[in-house]
Amino acid sequence: MSRTERRTAVITGGMSGLGAAAAVRLTAAGIEVVTWDIAPGASQKVDVRDASAVREAAAQVGHVDILVNSAGIVGPNGPLWQIPAAGFRHTFEVNVMGTVNTCQAFVPGMIERGWGRIVNLASIAGKDGNPAMSPYSASKAAVIALTKSLGKELATTGVLANAIAPAVIETPMNATTSPEALAHITSLIPMKRAGQASEVAELIAWLASDKVSFSTGAVYDISGGRATY
Repeated sequence: MSRTERRTAVITGGMSGLGAAAAVRLTAAGIEVVTWDIAPGASQKVDVRDASAVREAAAQVGHVDILVNSAGIVGPNGPLWQIPAAGFRHTFEVNVMGTVNTCQAFVPGMIERGWGRIVNLASIAGKDGNPAMSPYSASKAAVIALTKSLGKELATTGVLANAIAPAVIETPMNATTSPEALAHITSLIPMKRAGQASEVAELIAWLASDKVSFSTGAVYDISGGRATY
């Protein structure tokens, strides 16, 4: 099968939650999926915080057409003034620098080949700012901003970079969110339910496809009606 018929995707955080759902959906679309995770069972065990490890793993994969940055953590919950600096740093290292590291590893090859799709998982928290979740909210705001910048930088290359901003989705990551914070952010959804990972995976698949050709640096909400702007 030719390269144009069978593309390759790297999905970070690919062993659970949105990453795992994306892996299932892209595989069903005929895409060769390589999962990166620190959890057992991944195609490659990669800590996205480690730029050198990311570059080494990227070299082993070779040609990559699609990058889905799903690896992320909620980080510590609580009032901003009570959260240790280390908690902020760790959240940013995973959510922001992890995304930076993978983009730096794969974007040059995509530019050289004239085609690529980058889908960064942000959050509605990056637009609204969830109370008691300032490290997470701030890190996802950074993911949104860097995606907007990257999309503009790549606009004439054939490589598209877009972000997705989900509201609460039923994933293992939310197991670390305090019940109070989780109840509050779920109450903000007009549909009165959390989203499903498979619903987000459909949007990821669309953004990773040829069907998207005039959208880059954009933020796609999937929030059950919470986001109205």
